[in-house]
Amino acid sequence: MASTNNGTPKPVRCAIYTRKSTDEGLEKDFNSLDAQRDSAEAYIRSQVGEGWACLPAQYDDGGCTGANMDRPALRRLLADSQAGKIDCVVVYKVDRLSRSIRDFAKIMEIFEKHGTTFVSVTQQFNTTTSLGRLTLNILLSFAQFEREIISERTRDKQSAARKRGKWTGGHLILGYDLDSGSSRLVINGEEAERVRSIFQWYLAGESVFSITAKAGQSGWHNKKWTTRDGKPYGGHPLRRAHIYNLLANVLYTGQIAVDGELYPGEHAAIVDQQTFDLVQARLKQNSTAGDNRHRTRMESLLRGLIYCAGCGSAMYQTYSSSKERRYRYYVCSRAQQQTEDYCVTRSVSAPAVEDAVVESIRRVSVHPHVLDETARVIRHRLTEEITRLREELNGVQLRVKNLKSQVARLRKPDANREAELKEQIGTGEARATELKREILVRERGRVDGEELRKTMEPFEALWKTMNIQEQSLLLRQLVDKVGYDGRTGKVTVSFKSASIKELCQK
Repeated sequence: MASTNNGTPKPVRCAIYTRKSTDEGLEKDFNSLDAQRDSAEAYIRSQVGEGWACLPAQYDDGGCTGANMDRPALRRLLADSQAGKIDCVVVYKVDRLSRSIRDFAKIMEIFEKHGTTFVSVTQQFNTTTSLGRLTLNILLSFAQFEREIISERTRDKQSAARKRGKWTGGHLILGYDLDSGSSRLVINGEEAERVRSIFQWYLAGESVFSITAKAGQSGWHNKKWTTRDGKPYGGHPLRRAHIYNLLANVLYTGQIAVDGELYPGEHAAIVDQQTFDLVQARLKQNSTAGDNRHRTRMESLLRGLIYCAGCGSAMYQTYSSSKERRYRYYVCSRAQQQTEDYCVTRSVSAPAVEDAVVESIRRVSVHPHVLDETARVIRHRLTEEITRLREELNGVQLRVKNLKSQVARLRKPDANREAELKEQIGTGEARATELKREILVRERGRVDGEELRKTMEPFEALWKTMNIQEQSLLLRQLVDKVGYDGRTGKVTVSFKSASIKELCQK
């Protein structure tokens, strides 16, 4: 027990923290938070002889979950602890402070750092000892386990209801309203026609970009509704993400997806199954075509680098096509939103901007310092990639070895088990062969400054012989960002290092 020079106990300023997961019953004159506080105050009074005194400030979190630290009173409690205003925190039960082991560890670390002790009224612990901390963690583990069990039961209950075709809540989608009486989805006629139009446009061959533009010209918005507590939600102009989500949503067929399986829903369909299946096939086809790494990266050479100088928003690539060819563009993301403050920057030809950036690189690419730094970064990244591949290869080879041992240890004839193990062995060996090939390719890709210097002299020819990964690596090593000003048509290239910037100015 700490004491002052005259032998009296050193004052211990105690803060009481209370919490309740729901706000049910908090309107009563005496509620759960009051009961927790009474117990804590009684405990503090029993320690008056030790100098304990209750602080007047109240730290009550009503209607707050213990699964995270996003609680107003808890934030104030931690702030006061860090400010040295609290000597001891008293709670009725450990899980009132937190139900997460990770969060509890963070809280205790803050307490210990600022000399704040911790007491549970119903579970007395001394947090200054390793045994006390171990016991706290054990109890907290049970509290977290209980929370996870409750969550699992809730998910199972919702899953069972969804398998019976019931709507279990969530964000409403365009085309449906919620019948407050039966809690069922009912068709909104006007919105349903818009949904059908979007499906038909996509089947007719229009791109998602053009569909988004048509929807914007028609003044269409995503679903707008009001939550139970009266907060408005949605009502924004349709964007490409909204269109993609709409086209892939199986709810429009009158079905509900549960754990990868489809079940008949209680709501009526807006789109027939044949139309939906055709749309999914076209989405998959377009997605597969988009997986072509060479084409995708070639067409998005400035992805993540280019921005609109007019409004500061990112620009992304899109395209329009004819029977003969495809035309690529970069467009301002804010210009597509059609909000009150949308940007007026028009789209710009992607090849034109990319050629301007390449020309800027050409002017500095032959400088020795630039070449040496580029070679160093390429070597470093190749080394990291080779290390990762070798680690994966070792893991695959170890799994194959273990699988072969399992086959050799099979005592009773079990054709199914043996076939399963041999199939896994074949898959593992195929992956090992693929990894060895990838490692060899990267080993051959190592370069040094002198080698790079010799090949960089004819830059235009070199750039054309590079594959897209090499072009992208070189570009991102040198360039920080690319600005396009739609008002003047000017392209501004910002290089990463100060030395390169100086070279550009000479």
